[in-house]
Amino acid sequence: MVQTSMKISQADLAQGIRALPARVLRERMATGALKAAEVAEAYLAAIEAREETVRAFVWHDPDFVRHQAAELDRFRGTGRPLGRLHGLPVALKDIIDTAKIPTENGAAMDKGRIPKQDAWIVARLKAEGAVIMGKTVTTELAFMQPGPTTNPVNPAHTPGGSSSGSAAAVAAGMVPLAIGTQTGGSVIRPAAFCGVTGFKPSFGAIPRTGVLKQSQSLDTLGVFAHDAEDAALIAEVLFGHDPGDLATAPQPAPNLLQIAASDAPVAPTFAFVQMPGFEGAHPDTRAAFHELTGALGEQCFEAPLPNIYNDAAALRERINFAEMAQNYHRYDMPESGLSDKTRAALEKGRAVTAKEYLAALDWQRVLASGVDEILARADAILCPAALGPAPEGLASTGDAIFNGLWTYLGLPAVTLPLLQAESGLPMGVQLVGCKGDDARLLRTARWLDHHLAQSEDQTHA
Repeated sequence: MVQTSMKISQADLAQGIRALPARVLRERMATGALKAAEVAEAYLAAIEAREETVRAFVWHDPDFVRHQAAELDRFRGTGRPLGRLHGLPVALKDIIDTAKIPTENGAAMDKGRIPKQDAWIVARLKAEGAVIMGKTVTTELAFMQPGPTTNPVNPAHTPGGSSSGSAAAVAAGMVPLAIGTQTGGSVIRPAAFCGVTGFKPSFGAIPRTGVLKQSQSLDTLGVFAHDAEDAALIAEVLFGHDPGDLATAPQPAPNLLQIAASDAPVAPTFAFVQMPGFEGAHPDTRAAFHELTGALGEQCFEAPLPNIYNDAAALRERINFAEMAQNYHRYDMPESGLSDKTRAALEKGRAVTAKEYLAALDWQRVLASGVDEILARADAILCPAALGPAPEGLASTGDAIFNGLWTYLGLPAVTLPLLQAESGLPMGVQLVGCKGDDARLLRTARWLDHHLAQSEDQTHA
């Protein structure tokens, strides 16, 4: 009986640790109220309990995790300054290079590939005291051929992609934080499908050196967390400049967490945008956004997009596929084992002419100016994160029609798990801000989250 009680106590402790926001965990480890080893064990227990069904990880070594945590606890004992992510477990999408740890890019050709050097962001994570929990499943070459990961809410449904494993790992309680990438909708959509917060920063905010290059004009690193403040916590650490990534610039990183956690001086205003493709949205999505915009009242106005924005998806795809054909040429051979989906994209990319490619790049500036006019009248654009809840089955990762425009324009976007379909599956609310105004966007997201929670409490009171 004594042994049973101890097991229950340990399970309760682990559950209690996993229930805390990442920023609270970090503070408790900094003060010594929790050890990094205790936090690591709590999340290792969740991985052991759920990984067989969720299948979020492509590489995971519990002994390596314990070694990192023990080293961090020893470091804290020296009294030296701690990193901003001290002791926090973080999972990495398996297109991000990790020295001496496999990085296989979801590709048959890269099985067994072990990089010699960490990606820029991995070096930064380690320097700030993060515990690398493992490498998460990606779709093949971060494109559209799904991997084995299932949706933690309902394993019969897709977790989305291409950052499927990272979103699922956070949603399943296996890690409090994870890193993914977005070239179309690969952070926002899986976050919405799995019911967590996903944040895609402004283009060029986080260096991509050491990350698989699919489309240099579009690829953006992003983060998964349980709320906007935790997303701000890890994103702030990753913002920076690296001469190896020409999209980045030498400028001070914003105080994302401080601003995200602050109270908005006035209640934000939202511009509800019916995205191209909205007519194909799930009925639950339509009903939920009708209710949401109604609840916001005068703080929300509808902002129609001109018909020219209907071409944005094709323009983004043209850039994406043309650059894929350039960057993935070494995979484009019969013996590479590539899926038909990826091969078809490479074939389309090879057919794009230089004139078409350059025109698609030019249209970015034109379409961005129209969105800037909307954002001049609102704190954030409000729209669905996906057509509806996660589709049934694992053959598809879903449609990125509500995400690609914002990636194409390089704007910051965040999705919050605020809605639920009749099936019980989560649905995300996507907010979009001005380029470079990531901190204010996260503050607006936090305001909306708290505002709706307070309204629900008052309803039930």
